[in-house]
Amino acid sequence: MRTVVVIPARYGSRRLPGKPIIPLKGKPLVQYVYENALGSMAQEVLVATDDERIRQVVEGFGGKAVMTSPDHPSGTDRVAEVVKDLDAEVVVNLQCDEPLLEARYIDLLITAFERPEVEMATLVAPLDPDGWQDPATVKVVRDLKGFALYFSRASIPFPRDGSPLKEGVYWRHVGVYAYRKTFLLTLASLPPTPLEEEEKLEQLRALEHGFSIYTIVCDYSAPGVDTEEDLRRVLSLLP
Repeated sequence: MRTVVVIPARYGSRRLPGKPIIPLKGKPLVQYVYENALGSMAQEVLVATDDERIRQVVEGFGGKAVMTSPDHPSGTDRVAEVVKDLDAEVVVNLQCDEPLLEARYIDLLITAFERPEVEMATLVAPLDPDGWQDPATVKVVRDLKGFALYFSRASIPFPRDGSPLKEGVYWRHVGVYAYRKTFLLTLASLPPTPLEEEEKLEQLRALEHGFSIYTIVCDYSAPGVDTEEDLRRVLSLLP
């Protein structure tokens, strides 16, 4: 399976403007993500951006960048624009705010497509009690076969009897996706959906249209970068 990793990188982050090129220990954030992806089994890695400043930074450290439309409502749509004419069977949408996501996690996603029934996949990890109450932590409920039932910023599922969170029931979404290219192009051709817009979770577009998302359990526990506090936490974990 020829696989391409695409890293959507937008300058206009609401909470951290210019986030992809914020320096961390001498390297821009996007460079950590790019270099991790290079270590995966993917055959190509690209950064998709609508901002010339990001393109220059990426090319400055030897990466490949592709300019895209500034009008995309989500990273999914930006990735689809980049890959529509590329030779690829599987596409990984790797978020620019996950500098500690190692190549082995990307490979978990890629190998999921050895199963013919998988059209879209993502990662989940055990959810801690603090994250369960945090709307910035996206929760996912899975069926017995490992497919997602729903993603939410709300505290789901809810333990009616007030018991502690049970192992194997509560999951945190890790924001990296993979798709068969044909499925991605179909998904991107559909308009944003009501739940997607309400929760600001692009993966809900697939579920609302009746598609399946396969979830892969992993041990990834590092924070993504959305706030200044996240930056400080990531800095403390970088080698």
